Amino acid sequence: MPWLLLGLGAFSNLWKGETPNPWVGALGVLLFNSLYIQVVFRSFVPARRRTPLSYGLLGAMGAITFGLAIGYGGSWLLFFPLLSLACGTILRDRQLACALVGLSACGVAVAAWRGDHAADPWTIGYGTFLSGAVTAAILALSEAVRELRSTQAELARGAVERERLRFSRDLHDLLGHTLSVIVVKSEAARRLAPRDLDAALGQIADIESVGRQALTEVREAVTGYREGSLTGELDRAVSALTAVGIEGTVHRTGPPLTPRAEALLGWVVREAVTNVVRHSGATHCVFAVASGTERVLLTVTDDGPGDGAGPGRDPGQAVEKPPYAYGGTGLVGLSERLALAGGSLRAGPGPDGGFVVRAELPGEPGEEGGDGEPGA
Repeated sequence: MPWLLLGLGAFSNLWKGETPNPWVGALGVLLFNSLYIQVVFRSFVPARRRTPLSYGLLGAMGAITFGLAIGYGGSWLLFFPLLSLACGTILRDRQLACALVGLSACGVAVAAWRGDHAADPWTIGYGTFLSGAVTAAILALSEAVRELRSTQAELARGAVERERLRFSRDLHDLLGHTLSVIVVKSEAARRLAPRDLDAALGQIADIESVGRQALTEVREAVTGYREGSLTGELDRAVSALTAVGIEGTVHRTGPPLTPRAEALLGWVVREAVTNVVRHSGATHCVFAVASGTERVLLTVTDDGPGDGAGPGRDPGQAVEKPPYAYGGTGLVGLSERLALAGGSLRAGPGPDGGFVVRAELPGEPGEEGGDGEPGA
Protein backbone atom coordinates (compact mmCIF):
# COMPACT_ATOMS: atom_id res chain seq x y z
CA MET A 1 0.00 0.00 0.00
CA PRO A 2 2.79 2.57 0.70
CA TRP A 3 3.80 2.36 -2.98
CA LEU A 4 0.74 4.46 -3.76
CA LEU A 5 2.98 7.36 -2.74
CA LEU A 6 4.39 7.09 -6.28
CA GLY A 7 1.22 8.87 -7.33
CA LEU A 8 2.05 11.98 -5.29
CA GLY A 9 3.70 13.53 -8.32
CA ALA A 10 0.48 13.30 -10.30
CA PHE A 11 -1.49 14.61 -7.30
CA SER A 12 0.93 17.55 -7.02
CA ASN A 13 0.32 18.40 -10.67
CA LEU A 14 -3.39 18.41 -10.05
CA TRP A 15 -3.02 20.55 -6.91
CA LYS A 16 -0.86 23.13 -8.69
CA GLY A 17 -3.16 23.25 -11.70
CA GLU A 18 -0.43 22.05 -14.06
CA THR A 19 -2.66 19.40 -15.59
CA PRO A 20 -5.15 20.11 -18.39
CA ASN A 21 -8.66 18.83 -17.71
CA PRO A 22 -7.91 18.39 -13.99
CA TRP A 23 -11.28 16.78 -13.24
CA VAL A 24 -10.49 14.00 -15.70
CA GLY A 25 -7.08 13.49 -14.07
CA ALA A 26 -8.57 13.55 -10.55
CA LEU A 27 -11.22 11.02 -11.52
CA GLY A 28 -8.49 8.80 -13.05
CA VAL A 29 -6.40 8.95 -9.87
CA LEU A 30 -9.41 8.15 -7.70
CA LEU A 31 -10.45 5.18 -9.84
CA PHE A 32 -6.89 3.84 -10.09
CA ASN A 33 -6.32 4.02 -6.33
CA SER A 34 -9.67 2.38 -5.60
CA LEU A 35 -9.01 -0.46 -8.03
CA TYR A 36 -5.45 -0.84 -6.71
CA ILE A 37 -6.67 -1.25 -3.13
CA GLN A 38 -9.27 -3.81 -4.21
CA VAL A 39 -6.69 -5.82 -6.14
CA VAL A 40 -4.15 -5.80 -3.31
CA PHE A 41 -6.64 -7.03 -0.72
CA ARG A 42 -7.93 -9.76 -3.05
CA SER A 43 -4.38 -11.04 -3.54
CA PHE A 44 -4.21 -12.45 0.01
CA VAL A 45 -7.14 -14.83 -0.58
CA PRO A 46 -6.17 -17.43 -3.25
CA ALA A 47 -9.79 -18.28 -4.00
CA ARG A 48 -10.58 -14.61 -4.72
CA ARG A 49 -7.28 -13.89 -6.44
CA ARG A 50 -7.81 -16.41 -9.24
CA THR A 51 -11.22 -15.16 -10.39
CA PRO A 52 -12.42 -13.32 -13.50
CA LEU A 53 -13.24 -10.30 -11.32
CA SER A 54 -9.59 -9.93 -10.29
CA TYR A 55 -8.48 -10.07 -13.92
CA GLY A 56 -11.18 -7.56 -14.79
CA LEU A 57 -9.94 -5.16 -12.13
CA LEU A 58 -6.42 -5.45 -13.55
CA GLY A 59 -7.75 -4.74 -17.03
CA ALA A 60 -9.54 -1.63 -15.80
CA MET A 61 -6.36 -0.45 -14.08
CA GLY A 62 -4.45 -1.02 -17.31
CA ALA A 63 -6.89 1.07 -19.31
CA ILE A 64 -6.68 3.94 -16.78
CA THR A 65 -2.86 3.72 -16.65
CA PHE A 66 -2.43 3.93 -20.42
CA GLY A 67 -4.94 6.74 -20.65
CA LEU A 68 -3.31 8.87 -17.96
CA ALA A 69 0.27 8.13 -19.10
CA ILE A 70 -0.43 8.92 -22.75
CA GLY A 71 -2.58 11.91 -21.95
CA TYR A 72 -0.41 13.61 -19.34
CA GLY A 73 3.08 12.02 -19.38
CA GLY A 74 5.65 13.22 -16.85
CA SER A 75 4.92 12.00 -13.32
CA TRP A 76 1.86 10.16 -14.56
CA LEU A 77 4.17 7.57 -16.15
CA LEU A 78 4.83 6.22 -12.62
CA PHE A 79 1.44 4.54 -12.76
CA PHE A 80 3.15 1.84 -14.87
CA PRO A 81 5.21 0.53 -11.89
CA LEU A 82 2.06 0.65 -9.73
CA LEU A 83 0.14 -1.36 -12.32
CA SER A 84 3.02 -3.84 -12.49
CA LEU A 85 2.98 -4.17 -8.70
CA ALA A 86 -0.75 -4.95 -8.82
CA CYS A 87 -0.08 -7.57 -11.49
CA GLY A 88 2.54 -9.12 -9.20
CA THR A 89 -0.09 -9.60 -6.50
CA ILE A 90 -2.56 -11.40 -8.80
CA LEU A 91 -0.70 -13.10 -11.63
CA ARG A 92 1.73 -16.03 -11.39
CA ASP A 93 4.12 -17.98 -13.61
CA ARG A 94 3.79 -17.44 -17.37
CA GLN A 95 0.94 -14.93 -17.05
CA LEU A 96 3.07 -12.77 -14.78
CA ALA A 97 6.15 -13.00 -17.02
CA CYS A 98 4.19 -11.95 -20.10
CA ALA A 99 2.49 -9.10 -18.23
CA LEU A 100 5.77 -7.73 -16.81
CA VAL A 101 7.58 -7.83 -20.14
CA GLY A 102 4.64 -6.25 -21.95
CA LEU A 103 4.12 -3.49 -19.39
CA SER A 104 7.84 -2.69 -19.26
CA ALA A 105 8.03 -2.41 -23.03
CA CYS A 106 4.90 -0.23 -23.13
CA GLY A 107 6.23 1.98 -20.34
CA VAL A 108 9.49 2.54 -22.21
CA ALA A 109 7.62 3.24 -25.46
CA VAL A 110 5.21 5.75 -23.91
CA ALA A 111 8.03 7.49 -21.99
CA ALA A 112 10.14 7.75 -25.17
CA TRP A 113 7.15 9.04 -27.15
CA ARG A 114 6.23 11.64 -24.55
CA GLY A 115 9.82 12.65 -23.84
CA ASP A 116 8.82 14.72 -20.79
CA HIS A 117 9.81 12.49 -17.90
CA ALA A 118 12.58 13.54 -15.52
CA ALA A 119 14.51 10.28 -16.04
CA ASP A 120 15.47 8.21 -19.07
CA PRO A 121 12.69 6.03 -20.58
CA TRP A 122 14.49 2.81 -19.73
CA THR A 123 14.20 3.59 -16.00
CA ILE A 124 10.40 3.46 -16.35
CA GLY A 125 10.70 0.01 -17.93
CA TYR A 126 13.20 -1.18 -15.33
CA GLY A 127 11.09 0.07 -12.42
CA THR A 128 7.96 -1.45 -13.94
CA PHE A 129 9.51 -4.90 -14.33
CA LEU A 130 11.27 -4.90 -10.95
CA SER A 131 8.25 -3.80 -8.90
CA GLY A 132 6.04 -6.60 -10.21
CA ALA A 133 8.74 -9.26 -9.98
CA VAL A 134 9.73 -8.43 -6.41
CA THR A 135 6.13 -8.26 -5.25
CA ALA A 136 5.31 -11.65 -6.78
CA ALA A 137 8.44 -13.19 -5.24
CA ILE A 138 7.59 -11.91 -1.76
CA LEU A 139 3.98 -13.07 -1.94
CA ALA A 140 5.01 -16.47 -3.32
CA LEU A 141 7.46 -16.89 -0.45
CA SER A 142 4.74 -15.91 2.02
CA GLU A 143 2.36 -18.47 0.51
CA ALA A 144 5.05 -21.16 0.64
CA VAL A 145 5.65 -20.44 4.34
CA ARG A 146 1.92 -20.70 5.07
CA GLU A 147 1.65 -23.98 3.17
CA LEU A 148 4.71 -25.32 4.99
CA ARG A 149 3.19 -24.48 8.37
CA SER A 150 -0.08 -26.09 7.32
CA THR A 151 1.78 -29.20 6.17
CA GLN A 152 3.73 -29.38 9.43
CA ALA A 153 0.48 -29.16 11.40
CA GLU A 154 -1.07 -31.88 9.24
CA LEU A 155 1.98 -34.13 9.70
CA ALA A 156 1.81 -33.60 13.46
CA ARG A 157 -1.87 -34.54 13.49
CA GLY A 158 -1.11 -37.60 11.35
CA ALA A 159 1.67 -38.68 13.73
CA VAL A 160 -0.71 -38.39 16.69
CA GLU A 161 -3.37 -40.41 14.86
CA ARG A 162 -0.87 -43.11 13.91
CA GLU A 163 0.36 -43.36 17.50
CA ARG A 164 -3.20 -43.63 18.77
CA LEU A 165 -3.92 -46.35 16.21
CA ARG A 166 -0.76 -48.24 17.17
CA PHE A 167 -1.54 -48.04 20.85
CA SER A 168 -5.19 -49.08 20.50
CA ARG A 169 -4.22 -51.92 18.14
CA ASP A 170 -1.51 -53.17 20.50
CA LEU A 171 -3.84 -53.06 23.49
CA HIS A 172 -6.53 -54.93 21.59
CA ASP A 173 -4.14 -57.64 20.44
CA LEU A 174 -2.44 -57.91 23.83
CA LEU A 175 -5.39 -57.80 26.20
CA GLY A 176 -7.83 -59.69 23.98
CA HIS A 177 -5.56 -62.70 23.80
CA THR A 178 -4.31 -62.48 27.38
CA LEU A 179 -7.76 -62.19 28.93
CA SER A 180 -9.02 -65.08 26.79
CA VAL A 181 -6.18 -67.28 28.02
CA ILE A 182 -6.81 -66.26 31.64
CA VAL A 183 -10.52 -67.06 31.32
CA VAL A 184 -9.82 -70.41 29.68
CA LYS A 185 -7.25 -71.46 32.26
CA SER A 186 -9.48 -70.26 35.10
CA GLU A 187 -12.29 -72.46 33.81
CA ALA A 188 -9.86 -75.38 33.49
CA ALA A 189 -8.64 -74.85 37.07
CA ARG A 190 -12.24 -74.75 38.36
CA ARG A 191 -13.06 -78.02 36.59
CA LEU A 192 -9.87 -79.74 37.77
CA ALA A 193 -9.93 -78.57 41.38
CA PRO A 194 -12.43 -81.15 42.74
CA ARG A 195 -10.59 -84.19 41.32
CA ASP A 196 -6.97 -83.15 40.59
CA LEU A 197 -5.67 -80.39 42.83
CA ASP A 198 -2.12 -80.53 41.48
CA ALA A 199 -3.32 -80.03 37.88
CA ALA A 200 -5.55 -77.16 39.02
CA LEU A 201 -2.60 -75.55 40.80
CA GLY A 202 -0.63 -75.89 37.58
CA GLN A 203 -3.34 -73.98 35.69
CA ILE A 204 -3.34 -71.30 38.39
CA ALA A 205 0.43 -70.98 38.09
CA ASP A 206 -0.02 -70.55 34.35
CA ILE A 207 -2.56 -67.79 35.02
CA GLU A 208 -0.03 -66.01 37.23
CA SER A 209 2.64 -66.34 34.54
CA VAL A 210 0.30 -65.06 31.81
CA GLY A 211 -0.69 -62.09 33.99
CA ARG A 212 2.92 -61.12 34.68
CA GLN A 213 3.78 -61.48 31.01
CA ALA A 214 0.78 -59.29 30.12
CA LEU A 215 1.97 -56.55 32.48
CA THR A 216 5.37 -56.54 30.80
CA GLU A 217 3.85 -56.48 27.32
CA VAL A 218 1.48 -53.64 28.15
CA ARG A 219 4.40 -51.55 29.45
CA GLU A 220 6.33 -52.29 26.26
CA ALA A 221 3.30 -51.42 24.13
CA VAL A 222 3.00 -48.05 25.86
CA THR A 223 6.59 -47.19 25.02
CA GLY A 224 6.38 -48.73 21.54
CA TYR A 225 9.28 -51.14 22.04
CA ARG A 226 7.49 -54.46 22.09
CA GLU A 227 8.95 -57.11 19.79
CA GLY A 228 7.21 -60.47 19.93
CA SER A 229 8.74 -63.90 19.45
CA LEU A 230 6.99 -66.30 17.11
CA THR A 231 8.36 -69.33 18.96
CA GLY A 232 7.10 -68.02 22.29
CA GLU A 233 3.68 -67.17 20.84
CA LEU A 234 3.39 -70.64 19.31
CA ASP A 235 4.22 -72.25 22.66
CA ARG A 236 1.65 -70.12 24.45
CA ALA A 237 -0.90 -70.80 21.73
CA VAL A 238 -0.53 -74.57 22.08
CA SER A 239 -0.81 -74.25 25.87
CA ALA A 240 -4.00 -72.16 25.60
CA LEU A 241 -5.54 -74.61 23.12
CA THR A 242 -4.68 -77.60 25.29
CA ALA A 243 -6.41 -75.98 28.26
CA VAL A 244 -9.72 -75.97 26.38
CA GLY A 245 -9.33 -79.44 24.88
CA ILE A 246 -8.10 -78.42 21.43
CA GLU A 247 -5.06 -80.21 20.05
CA GLY A 248 -2.43 -77.81 18.72
CA THR A 249 0.22 -78.80 16.17
CA VAL A 250 3.14 -76.73 14.90
CA HIS A 251 5.02 -77.30 11.62
CA ARG A 252 8.01 -75.14 10.70
CA THR A 253 10.17 -75.30 7.57
CA GLY A 254 12.90 -73.08 6.24
CA PRO A 255 15.58 -70.94 7.91
CA PRO A 256 15.06 -68.80 11.02
CA LEU A 257 13.04 -65.64 10.53
CA THR A 258 14.19 -62.08 10.99
CA PRO A 259 13.15 -60.33 14.24
CA ARG A 260 10.65 -58.20 12.32
CA ALA A 261 8.96 -61.20 10.71
CA GLU A 262 8.97 -63.02 14.07
CA ALA A 263 7.21 -60.08 15.70
CA LEU A 264 4.59 -59.66 12.97
CA LEU A 265 3.75 -63.34 12.69
CA GLY A 266 3.65 -63.56 16.48
CA TRP A 267 0.80 -61.03 16.42
CA VAL A 268 -1.00 -63.18 13.84
CA VAL A 269 -0.66 -66.31 15.99
CA ARG A 270 -1.90 -64.42 19.05
CA GLU A 271 -5.04 -63.14 17.32
CA ALA A 272 -5.73 -66.38 15.47
CA VAL A 273 -5.57 -68.57 18.58
CA THR A 274 -7.82 -66.13 20.43
CA ASN A 275 -10.44 -66.53 17.72
CA VAL A 276 -10.04 -70.32 17.70
CA VAL A 277 -10.58 -70.49 21.47
CA ARG A 278 -13.56 -68.16 21.42
CA HIS A 279 -15.44 -69.00 18.25
CA SER A 280 -14.26 -72.06 16.36
CA GLY A 281 -15.62 -75.06 18.25
CA ALA A 282 -12.64 -76.95 16.81
CA THR A 283 -10.85 -80.03 18.13
CA HIS A 284 -7.58 -79.58 16.24
CA CYS A 285 -5.58 -76.51 15.12
CA VAL A 286 -2.46 -76.52 12.95
CA PHE A 287 0.14 -73.74 12.77
CA ALA A 288 2.34 -73.99 9.66
CA VAL A 289 5.32 -71.66 9.12
CA ALA A 290 7.28 -71.82 5.86
CA SER A 291 10.10 -69.38 5.06
CA GLY A 292 12.18 -68.86 1.97
CA THR A 293 14.04 -66.25 -0.05
CA GLU A 294 10.93 -64.78 -1.68
CA ARG A 295 8.28 -65.01 1.00
CA VAL A 296 7.39 -66.13 4.50
CA LEU A 297 4.03 -67.81 4.98
CA LEU A 298 2.06 -68.59 8.13
CA THR A 299 -1.22 -70.50 8.02
CA VAL A 300 -3.44 -71.22 11.00
CA THR A 301 -6.05 -73.88 10.24
CA ASP A 302 -8.71 -75.28 12.55
CA ASP A 303 -11.30 -78.02 11.95
CA GLY A 304 -14.27 -76.16 13.42
CA PRO A 305 -17.52 -75.36 11.58
CA GLY A 306 -15.81 -72.41 9.86
CA ASP A 307 -17.00 -68.80 9.96
CA GLY A 308 -19.15 -67.92 7.02
CA ALA A 309 -19.35 -71.46 5.65
CA GLY A 310 -23.08 -71.27 5.07
CA PRO A 311 -25.37 -74.00 3.75
CA GLY A 312 -24.91 -73.01 0.11
CA ARG A 313 -21.12 -73.24 0.01
CA ASP A 314 -19.37 -76.07 -1.75
CA PRO A 315 -17.45 -77.96 0.98
CA GLY A 316 -14.54 -78.48 -1.39
CA GLN A 317 -14.08 -74.81 -2.19
CA ALA A 318 -12.03 -72.43 -0.06
CA VAL A 319 -13.48 -68.98 0.39
CA GLU A 320 -10.83 -66.45 1.38
CA LYS A 321 -11.90 -62.89 2.14
CA PRO A 322 -10.23 -59.72 3.35
CA PRO A 323 -10.14 -59.48 7.17
CA TYR A 324 -12.67 -56.64 7.28
CA ALA A 325 -15.31 -58.95 5.78
CA TYR A 326 -15.54 -60.81 9.09
CA GLY A 327 -16.04 -57.74 11.31
CA GLY A 328 -14.17 -56.97 14.51
CA THR A 329 -10.92 -55.10 14.80
CA GLY A 330 -8.35 -57.84 15.45
CA LEU A 331 -7.92 -59.21 11.92
CA VAL A 332 -8.26 -55.73 10.45
CA GLY A 333 -5.48 -54.45 12.70
CA LEU A 334 -3.27 -57.38 11.72
CA SER A 335 -3.94 -56.72 8.05
CA GLU A 336 -2.79 -53.13 8.51
CA ARG A 337 0.37 -54.26 10.34
CA LEU A 338 1.31 -56.68 7.56
CA ALA A 339 0.46 -54.21 4.80
CA LEU A 340 2.95 -51.71 6.23
CA ALA A 341 5.64 -54.41 5.90
CA GLY A 342 4.61 -55.29 2.32
CA GLY A 343 2.67 -58.38 3.36
CA SER A 344 -0.95 -59.48 3.30
CA LEU A 345 -3.52 -61.27 5.41
CA ARG A 346 -6.40 -63.40 4.15
CA ALA A 347 -8.99 -65.34 6.12
CA GLY A 348 -11.89 -67.62 5.31
CA PRO A 349 -13.37 -71.14 5.43
CA GLY A 350 -10.97 -73.86 4.39
CA PRO A 351 -11.56 -76.30 1.49
CA ASP A 352 -12.27 -79.15 3.94
CA GLY A 353 -14.20 -77.11 6.48
CA GLY A 354 -12.82 -75.20 9.40
CA PHE A 355 -11.32 -71.74 9.18
CA VAL A 356 -7.96 -70.63 7.74
CA VAL A 357 -5.92 -67.51 8.49
CA ARG A 358 -3.14 -66.99 5.97
CA ALA A 359 -0.42 -64.37 6.56
CA GLU A 360 2.30 -63.67 4.01
CA LEU A 361 5.40 -61.48 4.24
CA PRO A 362 8.14 -60.80 1.69
CA GLY A 363 11.37 -62.70 2.26
CA GLU A 364 14.33 -60.78 3.63
CA PRO A 365 17.48 -60.34 1.50
CA GLY A 366 20.15 -62.84 2.35
CA GLU A 367 17.79 -65.60 3.53
CA GLU A 368 18.41 -69.02 2.08
CA GLY A 369 15.61 -71.37 1.20
CA GLY A 370 14.76 -74.22 3.52
CA ASP A 371 13.61 -77.73 2.94
CA GLY A 372 10.05 -76.89 2.05
CA GLU A 373 8.49 -74.56 -0.47
CA PRO A 374 6.76 -71.66 1.27
CA GLY A 375 3.06 -72.07 0.96
CA ALA A 376 3.00 -75.80 1.67
